[in-house]
Amino acid sequence: MLSDLLGSWMNYYQNSRADILLTDQCITERVFAGLENRPDEIVLTDGVTGRQFTAKAFMDAVKSLAGGLSAQGYGKDSTVALIAANSPEFCIVFHAIAWAGGTITTFNPTYTATEINHQLNDSGAEFLITDPMFLETVREGMIGTKVRDLAVIGQADGAQSLDEFYGDPITEQVPVDLDNHSVVLPYSSGTTGLPKGVRLSHQNLVVNVDQLVVGGDFRAGEVTAGFLPLFHIYGMTGLMNLHLAEGGALVTMPRFDLELFLKISQDYKARRMWIVPPVALALAKHPMIDNFDLSSMDQIVCGAAPMGEELSDAVTVRLGCAMCQAYGMTELSPATHITPLSAPRSGSSGLALPNTQCRIVEAETGKDLPAGERGELWIKGPQVMMGYLNNEKATSEMITPDGWLKTGDIAIIDEDGYMFVVDRLKELIKYKGFQIAPAELEAMLVSHNQITDAAVIGQPDPEAGELPIAFVVAADPALKEDEVKAFIFEKLANYKQLHKVSFVDSIPKSASGKILRRVLRDQL
Repeated sequence: MLSDLLGSWMNYYQNSRADILLTDQCITERVFAGLENRPDEIVLTDGVTGRQFTAKAFMDAVKSLAGGLSAQGYGKDSTVALIAANSPEFCIVFHAIAWAGGTITTFNPTYTATEINHQLNDSGAEFLITDPMFLETVREGMIGTKVRDLAVIGQADGAQSLDEFYGDPITEQVPVDLDNHSVVLPYSSGTTGLPKGVRLSHQNLVVNVDQLVVGGDFRAGEVTAGFLPLFHIYGMTGLMNLHLAEGGALVTMPRFDLELFLKISQDYKARRMWIVPPVALALAKHPMIDNFDLSSMDQIVCGAAPMGEELSDAVTVRLGCAMCQAYGMTELSPATHITPLSAPRSGSSGLALPNTQCRIVEAETGKDLPAGERGELWIKGPQVMMGYLNNEKATSEMITPDGWLKTGDIAIIDEDGYMFVVDRLKELIKYKGFQIAPAELEAMLVSHNQITDAAVIGQPDPEAGELPIAFVVAADPALKEDEVKAFIFEKLANYKQLHKVSFVDSIPKSASGKILRRVLRDQL
């Protein structure tokens, strides 16, 4: 039904829905188009404090902050770093920078100073906006970077408030190249080295919103509890931009709290939840669920990591609504697949979104495979990133000359076009929806003067997906497990922490020096 043959050598799979037309809007123009006809509606609410913004108040704030930033030299062609938890102000800052013609590079606010320093240097950011709670770490991470100014959202002793940067509004989008300007620069973990900046254009973001509107059956009036971090492309596109652009509203949560999440979903009569697998586990098993009325729920969309058929079915039975998985990655803006509400299929990541072509390729030979066979999933479409910042080599390894992005995931596409992720070609560890590069942990471990070699793999876990565990070769005097964990705790974000350390005499490697992770997995 969804498979066509191109020539005699390429099988590609494509949704039977008609392609959508590409527009010439920037991402903030696309968002404003969904706000201008409802100026008095509440579109952003702080789920903790109750602060609210109407559509008009949000647009006015974006234009005023854009004007103030431009007046201070942080407008067109500038890169601004944003290190903040979810809040209405996060959305304002994001779109103000975009409206001014700049680039936003978003950070995980749990990053350590070391991680912040790397991203600031790599992105070349000159202005940094953060929450007061992260100020101490941010200041340490700024040392030795190009950052000239620092502002906090709200107030903090000894720090300039972002309020001082609001100015005369910019009434129109500062002109940019919609296809080639990097409007946002999130960082994605690769299989080697440190996280890389993913260059996403206005077109990338706009088309993915439009693809999700059609493929996800989004309806005006949808309100959702937004705990998925807005610095991450899943929350950025699926929560912030989609809901604002298409007649919805967002209630922000600075972190996940099950009781608050359920209360918001109940009180706002949410039609849909956007979640990750660990939250699915809570929805299936936690007794608190029975204390809330979730009868308005039509569907739950789960992404960021694969979820098993058993858990998916358990959520469906518990809540009496469709459990729809989706698929994507930062390099894809992020969505390429979503399970349709009208035809859910247990365990599947869904059908390709409009304008999206897929191939299943034998990794070793590059041969295209027919329906039902497993191989690497390749994607082509207008949501594919422009490339990695300052890293042509990594870009060329990820995207073929004719535009196919190699996802690194092993998948099956059945005769009906439904895609199932079954394994991973890449060595990335997926912990609670976050990607962890083993190479980054390994590099940090061997920087310790009492560790001579190390390897990190993911251990399957029913709640987290995978847990990072390390195999370490220690020098004299011998280290203890707690000492290794404490060393990593000081250097890397909380989701990158080691859950187990095993001391070994040597790390198994191939003749070329590549770590044989499968041997280590077999030892588990």
